[in-house]
Amino acid sequence: MTSRTFPDHFLWGGAVAANQVEGAWNEDGKGPNLADAMTLGSKDTPRRITLDIDDKSYFYPSHKASDGYHRFKEDIELFHEMGFRIFRMSISWARIFPNGDEDTPNEAGLAFYDRVFAELEKYEIEPLVTIYHNEMPLHLVTDGGWANRKTIDYYLNFAETIMRRYKNVVRYWIPFNEINDLTTPVGNWNHGGILNPGTQYFQDQKDDTDRRYQALHNQFVASAKAVSLGRKINPGFHFGTMICYITVYPLTPKPEDVLAAQQENALRNFFSGDVQMKGEYPYFAEKYFLNHDIHFERTKEDLEAIKSGCCDFYSFSYYMSNCVSTDPSSAQVSGNIMGGAKNPYLKATEWNWQIDPVGLRYTLNAIYDRYHTPIMITENGIGAKDTMSPDGAIHDDYRIAYIRSHIEQMALAIADGVDLIGYTPWTAIDVVSCSTGEMAKRYGFIYVDADDSGNGTYNRIRKDSFFWYQKVIRSNGSDLD
Repeated sequence: MTSRTFPDHFLWGGAVAANQVEGAWNEDGKGPNLADAMTLGSKDTPRRITLDIDDKSYFYPSHKASDGYHRFKEDIELFHEMGFRIFRMSISWARIFPNGDEDTPNEAGLAFYDRVFAELEKYEIEPLVTIYHNEMPLHLVTDGGWANRKTIDYYLNFAETIMRRYKNVVRYWIPFNEINDLTTPVGNWNHGGILNPGTQYFQDQKDDTDRRYQALHNQFVASAKAVSLGRKINPGFHFGTMICYITVYPLTPKPEDVLAAQQENALRNFFSGDVQMKGEYPYFAEKYFLNHDIHFERTKEDLEAIKSGCCDFYSFSYYMSNCVSTDPSSAQVSGNIMGGAKNPYLKATEWNWQIDPVGLRYTLNAIYDRYHTPIMITENGIGAKDTMSPDGAIHDDYRIAYIRSHIEQMALAIADGVDLIGYTPWTAIDVVSCSTGEMAKRYGFIYVDADDSGNGTYNRIRKDSFFWYQKVIRSNGSDLD
């Protein structure tokens, strides 16, 4: 292990998403979004999607979430106490434009984020804002979601509204969260706002590849146009891609496994990153579309827009790695968006996500080698069932161990020469899980006293990991004990 050296201005912080933390789903003029239409699930029970929201028959976790809408001042003060230098958050589209297609924004929604940014500025915490983090207004979902080209203009109206409003308080923007999730069928709903006929459950969605790749292309165009527009609003803005990075290894040295892993990595990770960072579809894209009979509309103007609106930093989520095998009988594991073959050298979480800190160093080097731009890790963490001890404390040594091991590998990657500038673990505070809707699958440094059904005081309690991460930030990553 080399000495742990991080840049003097390294951006330590944490991350949340509006639909998983705010709640207040129908307050102050906010309209329903796609997250508000998903019921509670579990690792064994899939989340149901209901366009007609029925509070009497189902429980919808996002409706109250972590009650951050009413407690944001308390939360930001805790982030300051931890030492955050940056806070990744999102702005709820339906809180600004309830239906998504209005000409005039909801002033009450804008005023809420005025207060949030004022509080962050008070504590000198840099905001990192995700413009679209799985929060499409439900009205636009019923009109085809991102498969509808009109959505590009609606998004740009939203993006321009918030970039102009907050041009003096926000420098870092991410146009789309985990944009590459639309390369998988499960990305249809959360990421594309697409509800294909026959889909009832989030984890078992019907797929139409043409519609899905049309939606992804439309997001590429929207992202690039937002970047170009944002640079006119404030030349000091920085824009980042956000990739759900699924690190893959061949399960064996068998050449067919190695080739399959290379192809999987290209499609899942490099495909979307290349479009947003290099401004063009990668060389293998056309052959992939041809071989899979995928057809969607791409105009010359679209491609020109994509070329002129590249992002200037690369951000990604990293939770685990998977293996790829050509043997259909190989044991399988779960994961963030996609699973894979089980790696015999790794342990896994209760939700069957493999833990691979060394894979983070491998991934950082692979990304930097390809793009040569500054990198932020904007999600990384472990979901676990935290238990409160009799004295009211939460002893989450497993979270400390997970994050420590990944920070160690970050330091080694920096020593390798990677330009890593920031780290915002998932999550700053407990939020409802995207995949299952549970509160019990906790990621935060701060405990929220609420159960899966919304019962509890919602009081905030500092976990052991809170105090440990506070020490890490104060030492700029040198003290991980």
